[in-house]
Formats: sequence, C-alpha cells, structure tokens
Amino acid sequence: MSKKKLQRFAEMETFTNVIQPEFEEVFRKDFHLKGKWKGERFRNQNPIVLELGCGKGEYAIGLAKAFPGKNFVGVDIKGSRMWRGASTALGQQLGNVLFLRTRIEMIGSFFNQGEVDEIWLTFPDPQLRKKRKRLTSSRFLNTYRTFVKNGGLIHLKTDSSVLYRYTLDLVRKNNLNLRFCTDDLYHSGLADDILAIKTFYERQFLDQGMKINYLCFELPNDKEIEEIPEEQE
Repeated sequence: MSKKKLQRFAEMETFTNVIQPEFEEVFRKDFHLKGKWKGERFRNQNPIVLELGCGKGEYAIGLAKAFPGKNFVGVDIKGSRMWRGASTALGQQLGNVLFLRTRIEMIGSFFNQGEVDEIWLTFPDPQLRKKRKRLTSSRFLNTYRTFVKNGGLIHLKTDSSVLYRYTLDLVRKNNLNLRFCTDDLYHSGLADDILAIKTFYERQFLDQGMKINYLCFELPNDKEIEEIPEEQE
C-alpha cells in the first residue's frame, strides 16, 4: 500500500464524519446505530438519503449542499476515495452528510425499516457477468426494501446501457412505479441542477462522448421483487 494511502487511512480515523465499523460488528448482526441515525448522529429528524458506491462523494456532497433539510450518507468500501469526500465535507462544514465505509452487501445491518427515504446509485459497476452482484438486482432491491420507506425513490445514473436496460426490464416486470427514464440524460430535458451533479467518472465518460442513462422508480416494501428470466438479458 502506498504511503499516500496509508496517510489518508490514518487521517480518516480522526474524521468526525466517517464511520468505519469492523467486519465483526456488522456480519450477520445489527450495527449499533441501526434505527438511531437521526437522533444520535444527525441530531435531527430530517429524511435520510443514501448514495451507495459513493466513490469520492461528489454526489453526496452536491446533494447535501442542495438540500440542507435532508441528511445524506455516502457508502463505499474504498477508503482512499472516500477520504476525498469526507475531507471536503469537513472543510465546507457540511453537517448533513456522513460517510460509511462498509461493503454494500452488508447495508441491511445499518438501517431500520423506513429509516431511509431515497437511494442514489451513481455509476455502479455494471457486473456484466454476475447479474446478482448488480446494485439494482432483485437481491439488492429486496435488501433495500428492509429499510427504505414504502414508495421510497431509487435513482440510477450509469454509462452502462446493459445495466440501464436490465434495471428498466426489472422495474417493468415487477410493475414498479417508474418516475423517469432516459438513455441520454443531457439531451432529455431532465437534467436539472440535481441530475447535473457530476462525479469524477461521469466527467470522464462525457469527455469520451458517452451517453448517460438515468432512471428513477418507487420501491414498495410490501412486495417481493422478482428477478427477470435469464433469456431476457
């Protein structure tokens, strides 16, 4: 591991806006903040929004600035990337954004039913060979159902047409309420100030002339999400 990464990891240990639980604290058990994020960490009763796979935290920070009346949690396992967002948030004194370093597979250990209002998935790995690892797969959506409020919004921004079409097919198969969808966000008329927040990777994709896909749908917590058949891939 490089000296720079080691230094960042050491700094992260001192950041008041970063939570880094040990594996043993969350593996097949509830984290001590489950059901207590608003009261014990944010000190208010404002809605909670997650950015899963937050990378450097550009979206979480942009949203926190745009919506001071909401609380944001950026989630990722890559500490060296998270350092950037966490340090920026501290420097700008953004009290409504925190960063959680953990594997997204364990996200159900952290939040109670109805504790989260929305989820943003910003340029996740499309997992072209392993459908069940996609963050919009039925496996993950059914996990999100355990803590997202009924009808809570799921947002996906991706450069991957495969992930976009797969997610759209899953939404339609399960008759979920689709709010928006476009395979060319910046020529769709939908790109308002919020959708136009750009991550590091998104800027790279746009510089390469790639189109950005976006969709937003409601996730009910009273019905199991069914996977699409393999032949629809």
